[in-house]
Amino acid sequence: MVTAETPATTVLGIRAEDVSVVLGEREVVRGVSLDVGPGELVALVGPNGCGKSTLLSALSGTRTPQRGHIEVDGRDVTSTSMRELARHRSLVTQQNRVDTPFTVAQVVAMGRYPWLRTPRAADSPAVIADAMALCELGDIADRPFGQLSGGQQARVSLARALAQDTPVMMLDEPTAALDIHHQEQVLDILRIHRDAGNAVLLVVHDLTLAAAYADRVAVMKDGRLLASGPTSEVMTVDLLSRTYDHPVEVIEHAGRRVVLPVRAEGAPRTPVRDHRRSRG
Repeated sequence: MVTAETPATTVLGIRAEDVSVVLGEREVVRGVSLDVGPGELVALVGPNGCGKSTLLSALSGTRTPQRGHIEVDGRDVTSTSMRELARHRSLVTQQNRVDTPFTVAQVVAMGRYPWLRTPRAADSPAVIADAMALCELGDIADRPFGQLSGGQQARVSLARALAQDTPVMMLDEPTAALDIHHQEQVLDILRIHRDAGNAVLLVVHDLTLAAAYADRVAVMKDGRLLASGPTSEVMTVDLLSRTYDHPVEVIEHAGRRVVLPVRAEGAPRTPVRDHRRSRG
């Protein structure tokens, strides 16, 4: 596994131009252009249903866009085999909860499949051990993956992606099921991966985490990219309030930006119906 101290080969990152994806009769992603360079961690944020996960699937090559051009580490994703793509990008999706008899160690080892029968296969035992240690999986290495909690499965999926040892990593909500300790652990691991010269694209809902860890933030709404840039330029009250159709405040705390929703005083913003049956 490449660490911050290990010289890496040239990384070309992610390059997407005018990407559109249609699902059914609806254009879910609309003309998005986005780059993620080597040594960069970019957070993709936006409200539910705005197209973040669909865009990520197109960028990773698991979904074909109706329009646009996508390159990952210099490879055109629409004309490159999935096995070849798997040597250049790893993908962590939200779909972790599967019932499988494979153990944690076996699932992590699956990350090495793209390197079978290549010179890099010799590195597999050490790479797998490093990935499991980083994600603190030693105590559950022999447990069946399907019997783990959602948070544990998310950490195993990250370890599998780390074992894949690719110069580009894409992740869809990897911290959603995690406690505070493991959220910070995962993002620290992603920073290590970035510091080694790799490109990291992270879909995340927690705006405060995005502000704390990302080099750049890309904001989506209704399938379009509204803004992309440094945290100081993008994580603003005006842009975020418009994006989420809800007023927010952005405060500085301990050198970090914290994004908080503005809550109405007293009564909740949305009326709550009392569904209890009247007695009498």
